[in-house]
Amino acid sequence: MAQAQAYAGWVYHVGINSKDLQYCHARYLVIKGRCVDMYKRDPQEEPGLQPMKKGIVRHNLMVAEIGRQIVYGRVLYGMKIHSKRDHSKHVQFACSSAEEIEKWMSAFRHAKDEAELEARKTSARAPSLTEEESKQTLPRMRSKSRLSRLITIGKGPEMLMRARTSMIQEADTDDYFNKRDGDAVEQADWRCFQTQNGLRMFEDVAALQADRGTIMKSVGVVDASPDAVFEIVMSLDKSQRHQWDVLTGDLELVEHIDGHADIVYGTFDPKYFENWSWYRKYKRRDFLISRYWRRDQDGSYLFNVRSHAAGIWEINPLPTRSGATGSRSLVTQVMEIESTGWGRWRKSWGKWKKSDYSSFRKTVPYILLCRTAGLREFFKAEAELSLLEDRISVLNVPKEAAKPLETAADTEVTEDFIDAIVSEDPDAGDDTEGLISNIPFQRGSHRLSRAPWSAMLALAAAQLENPLLADEPRINLDVNAFKGSLEPASPSKDCNCWEDPGGKGFMVRGRTYTRDNLKIPGGEPVLKLLAVDWYKSAHRIDLVARHPQSIVRTEAGKKLPFVLIVNLQVPAKPNYSLVFYYAADRSLRPSSLLEKFANGDDSFRNSRFKLIPSIVEGYWVVRRAVGTKACLLGRAVACHYHRKDNYLEVDVDIGSSSVARGVIGLVLGYVTKIVVDLAIVVEAKEDDELPEYILGTTRVNRISPESAVPFQLG
Repeated sequence: MAQAQAYAGWVYHVGINSKDLQYCHARYLVIKGRCVDMYKRDPQEEPGLQPMKKGIVRHNLMVAEIGRQIVYGRVLYGMKIHSKRDHSKHVQFACSSAEEIEKWMSAFRHAKDEAELEARKTSARAPSLTEEESKQTLPRMRSKSRLSRLITIGKGPEMLMRARTSMIQEADTDDYFNKRDGDAVEQADWRCFQTQNGLRMFEDVAALQADRGTIMKSVGVVDASPDAVFEIVMSLDKSQRHQWDVLTGDLELVEHIDGHADIVYGTFDPKYFENWSWYRKYKRRDFLISRYWRRDQDGSYLFNVRSHAAGIWEINPLPTRSGATGSRSLVTQVMEIESTGWGRWRKSWGKWKKSDYSSFRKTVPYILLCRTAGLREFFKAEAELSLLEDRISVLNVPKEAAKPLETAADTEVTEDFIDAIVSEDPDAGDDTEGLISNIPFQRGSHRLSRAPWSAMLALAAAQLENPLLADEPRINLDVNAFKGSLEPASPSKDCNCWEDPGGKGFMVRGRTYTRDNLKIPGGEPVLKLLAVDWYKSAHRIDLVARHPQSIVRTEAGKKLPFVLIVNLQVPAKPNYSLVFYYAADRSLRPSSLLEKFANGDDSFRNSRFKLIPSIVEGYWVVRRAVGTKACLLGRAVACHYHRKDNYLEVDVDIGSSSVARGVIGLVLGYVTKIVVDLAIVVEAKEDDELPEYILGTTRVNRISPESAVPFQLG
């Protein structure tokens, strides 16, 4: 039976819809020859499934790499497909790793090669190429023979990625470790001057002798793929960086320039080096870093970091050891040292002396170079992070294959692939499928879920299932029109105040939670925090909405479509109540989960009302005691619900549970030094209720019991 090569796998279709909102849909692509089919689901799992779009690749198709981009809080790698004749029509696809997108680019280019060959052979069926187009396509045609060899032997794009590895295996090991492959000889004379716990440190003697400054590098082998190492080096997640990066672990994104460059801001605190008496004179410092990166065809990365001095990370794939299965990378960190300070001393010394080593170990360059060892140990501790499974497969598909993998050629479709995809309505037919989180969960690759880029994304509730009426005009929610007893935070006020931290710091159930337990960062809250009250009374405070000064009693409050009042009743002497007021700018959508919660019975409410706590600042014992796990309040403590007019009040009796009383007693002992974030969520349990959305969030900054206002109904 004749065999035809086909490429198949999941990609993300990224773009902007008619409402100027970004979408990111999971699509299953099948490329067979020059024909492309796009499905919402895997056709191999559903025999008879028809493609949602189909088309053929023309000879004028162009494929361009977009690079690294942030889509709904997730790091993706993208490519753009467009026509040389009309750049306004283009399609963007993205994948979770640079290696995957490289394979898809190769697949589309191979389809273009076939289209060019057919256009040359059959001019009657395709427009003839212009002189300019011929010049642009000739290099591709010349390279086709090599590409065909790789594809026709049945290996597909994976062979393209392995070609580099085979050369590494044939090369001399020592030569590979000491030279960087390229088309020019490296003008450097690297001498190893120190080995520390398996980490080798080198100095460029040629640069020092030529008065070009002091250049050093550290080299180590990391048991992980280059893709995994690169993502950890790029990651701004403090929980990860603090495990391997001593000096620049606190980084924040300032500007995302493009898919290959950004600017980050960071700080470091000298207190972590207080054992070095000479370092105590330095104060806490901040810095800006310009970062540039690229991925080469052999799967290696070059990551350029520039602040006051230049630095480069080089991450190269290594051949797998005999009998081993895991990936390995050679990680090199090259650094230019300033001509002042230790760099000036090093220049004057010339050769290393015994005392020089102890002096060097007390310098910032040494700390930075040791990060290579930090990466190595990080991946040893987190072995699952080194596993990046391919989600693009190469299939040998018989021409007489079953319908699920029939392509456009089989049905004689002649529409251009770009035109077919551009005509797709991104808002149609995606109520429960095709979203970014709907790609099948694979434990091998998605064990990277600790990293924000790996399996987490912030899906805006408005783009999924908005619990508010979409066709109703929004009302202006002016926080200044509502006043609570606790003041909002300001630059001059950071205690006895509140603010809205947003939902990004909380994890909620994702679209596929019932299948893979995957949680995603929360998006913007559905309800807006308007005010916070901090009351005290000799008795437990119930029904705070009846207070004459309550915002729902004001003229502005009566005009609000819906207000959720959460009254956390704190048992103490006296009793306290911390009250949050969240408002909607539109009416509740009938049959939405929020509407069911607002108008349902208490049993349903108790099974769904959830609070997520997070101690942002405070004593570590308190943080451990409170934790960060979501709690179904209706199951843990007694909750009393009061639905009146345009509001729902939930009185949470913390004193009804001995466990809760113990925790809140500990918190009260440190409350003046604690910053706590809280998120209110209605738990989603069914597929049609997912993903969850955060109703409201609050940050309370260092409140004191003495600042509480007496509660009097008057």
